[in-house]
Amino acid sequence: MLSVSAALQGDLSGRVNARLGLLAQGMTRQESKCRAEEIGEWTELGDAFDRPLKTYSSGMKARLKFAIATETASEILMVDEALSTGDSTFAIKARQRMDSFLGDSGTVIVVSHSASTIRKQCNRVIWINDGEVVADGAVGEIAPIYEKWNKLRARKRVDEASALLKSTIVDYGQPALHIVDDNSG
Repeated sequence: MLSVSAALQGDLSGRVNARLGLLAQGMTRQESKCRAEEIGEWTELGDAFDRPLKTYSSGMKARLKFAIATETASEILMVDEALSTGDSTFAIKARQRMDSFLGDSGTVIVVSHSASTIRKQCNRVIWINDGEVVADGAVGEIAPIYEKWNKLRARKRVDEASALLKSTIVDYGQPALHIVDDNSG
């Protein structure tokens, strides 16, 4: 959704922004016009779809960005807690749309501080703290440790939280690329 955000303009309507976002993703003008109408219906923005984006609430903006980002098939979608914005009806619609996106062979990366969001939407977790990978694994394995760490921090039990973090950090080496020259005699 980062690329969608870059294309959106506050002074333009949601409808025009939807078209711009779709054009930025490679659609033709005609395709973007048709698909923008679908986005307007899916987001349920009503008359607001024709008002300037700068008048939108954060939830309305999140709906529009999410709809634009998932309107076209792509290999990877990065979502920054957008699905937790808005009412429960929208959360269900967004989840269904994300499931459809995944069914079309896409990968969704959810950036979230909420263990419950991660439990609902992910099958793998990469926990990053201060730019360092702490853990990488199954949700059922990592989420409980993350929740415990958060509770310790919330209760100002800093030393215990720090000890838990240190005991959890994995040795995570960056992937390496090895180029083999088959033509070397």
